[in-house]
Amino acid sequence: MQLKDYFDSKPHGSKVEFARSLGITKTWLSLIMSGRKVPSAFLCTEIERLTKKKVKRKDLRPDLFSGV
Repeated sequence: MQLKDYFDSKPHGSKVEFARSLGITKTWLSLIMSGRKVPSAFLCTEIERLTKKKVKRKDLRPDLFSGV
């Protein structure tokens, strides 16, 4: 699942809370979601954890986690 698809069924304001949980801004999260910025290995792991593995780190960064 893509990160943007994860938020399709979430209530308004959930992106802000998610970004806070990651320690980043909503703007940075939006840039990651649009593919304009690449998340760090740490952020990929945290996104996977916070989404309860619905969004996989290997989908976010196949260059780092393709063998995982």
